[in-house]
Amino acid sequence: MDKLAIVILNWNGEKMLRQYLPSVLQYSRDEATVYVADNASTDGSLEMLRQHFPECRLIVLEKNWGFAEGYNKALAQISAEYYLLLNSDIEVTHHWLTPLIEYMDTHPEVAACQPKLLSMADRDSFEYAGACGGYIDRYGYPYCRGRIFETVERDNGQYDYPAEVLWATGAALFIRARDYKEVGGLDARFFAHNEEIDLCWRLRIRGRKVMCLPESQVYHVGGGTLPKGNPMKTYLNFRNNLTMLYKCLPESDLRHVMLMRWLLDYVAAWQMLLLQHNWGEFCAVFRARRAFSRWKKDFAADRRAIQASRVTDTDAERSPLFLLWQYYAKGHRTFSKLS
Repeated sequence: MDKLAIVILNWNGEKMLRQYLPSVLQYSRDEATVYVADNASTDGSLEMLRQHFPECRLIVLEKNWGFAEGYNKALAQISAEYYLLLNSDIEVTHHWLTPLIEYMDTHPEVAACQPKLLSMADRDSFEYAGACGGYIDRYGYPYCRGRIFETVERDNGQYDYPAEVLWATGAALFIRARDYKEVGGLDARFFAHNEEIDLCWRLRIRGRKVMCLPESQVYHVGGGTLPKGNPMKTYLNFRNNLTMLYKCLPESDLRHVMLMRWLLDYVAAWQMLLLQHNWGEFCAVFRARRAFSRWKKDFAADRRAIQASRVTDTDAERSPLFLLWQYYAKGHRTFSKLS
């Protein structure tokens, strides 16, 4: 059994693997086994890996299962104490694994953690996808230490301390294999987007902790699969976020939050059309709302099981903030200024 298995999920990412896999192998080989799980690529990724990176172990999946189920299928074939789910567009640094392993070895109450995530394009700034650890507000809007909506902060060391968070980024998610399996892994129905927040929230409901450990840092390209403004990305984000809320919200908050999100989602859609003139994203929000309404019943059993696993009746995981009000009305654009 491996102590730590680093698993990179790949789909037609030959260029990214050529560029960034060498740093992962160079700075991880003494502490981890590196796997690439391939989602039925057609771009020559497998041939390139076999020829240039024979030390990397391959898991070949029969079709493109997406991010969530792709990882579930791959991790089911790996025996390890810890998994590290790593995007193919990540450049790691010297001794990046040591703080993560040492902390997890000495804190059994922690299920998952992440390193500090910095931008490859601007190495002095945080990266959008996870920055220095994530939270969600009272209505389910994600934000991070270092990133609120579209405002990404410079890294001036302001968050260089370990912090308990609600979610760790799926771009570099370090998680105990036991915890991953006990909560059922990533929700395959999500396909992509919000799946790591959903996973971490389910862990938190069970009383497990999630941390950001900025002593470890990596650099992320980001946006390589579906860039911002892509209607499919908007569709998946809205549909999956609503589904996550339905699964994880306590009964006392469910009706109020879902009613507010009905209003806020349609306001967002009309803003996309009237202010941004983006017909594709406008339609994506409506399609996402319809899709959620259609498949909501399929998650009723999941909701019952998740709520039954609660260690407390209260929902301490979500922030009490209304992030839209903080950001647009009060002008609080950075994490440290949030009231």
